[in-house]
Amino acid sequence: MVKAKSQKGTSEKIRSIALELLGQHKEGINFSKLKNMIIERDPVLNNNTIRGAIWDLDATFPEKVCKPARGLFRLVDFSKNTDIKDTVSEIEESDFCDSEIKKHCESDFYQPFADYLQNEIEEVTHAHVLGGNVFGQKWGTPDVIGKKESKRSDIIKGNVEIVSSEIKTNTDQLITAFGQACAYKIFSHKVYLVVPQQFSRDDRDRLDSLCQICGIGLIMFDSTSPSNPNFSILVRALKHEPDLFYTNMNMAKIEKKLFS
Repeated sequence: MVKAKSQKGTSEKIRSIALELLGQHKEGINFSKLKNMIIERDPVLNNNTIRGAIWDLDATFPEKVCKPARGLFRLVDFSKNTDIKDTVSEIEESDFCDSEIKKHCESDFYQPFADYLQNEIEEVTHAHVLGGNVFGQKWGTPDVIGKKESKRSDIIKGNVEIVSSEIKTNTDQLITAFGQACAYKIFSHKVYLVVPQQFSRDDRDRLDSLCQICGIGLIMFDSTSPSNPNFSILVRALKHEPDLFYTNMNMAKIEKKLFS
């Protein structure tokens, strides 16, 4: 009971800080930026606790906070007579930072992308980090997988969708990464390929065209900064119907993690 009260108190503290920060930014703050700002304000706070406390700020404080665009929180008082497109552009530009070139492991970006997939572009209602060889097949295992399902409040409800993502930090492996993303389509309704923004324009144009042809989503990010990857969509993933035999076979292996 004491622990539950302590957790409740911590969540209330986090939300209080979040509201204060939103009050200082009329243009609004996206999910990842807000999370990082709260950590900067109080480094003692747990990253997962912050995530759990702020992901639904608009639902927790409907009279104070709104979500004018996917993943963007803003105080209701600041949302009147504001152009959404201009605000989103301002947020994206302010989130970019020039950081020292440094190599990071792909796994450093798994959770940040899971947050982005769920809380900013809202492609899924639940995201889970996989990586490794969880599915135990030569066809590969997504780095991040998620599901999208209807909420209780939704008037029109749809079927569950599986969204898979392949993340690469090495630009020499773009062809391999694309092949892996294609393989995920056999059991996923949508697939995203997530690659560094630090590669040639020619490679980018070719990858852009291939992803559009194959219906794979393409997302760029800053591979030098796990704390602020600055994920940006170039191509939205197109929904298709996978082979449900393979979908069910793979989902059975992660049922407790993704569906419990």
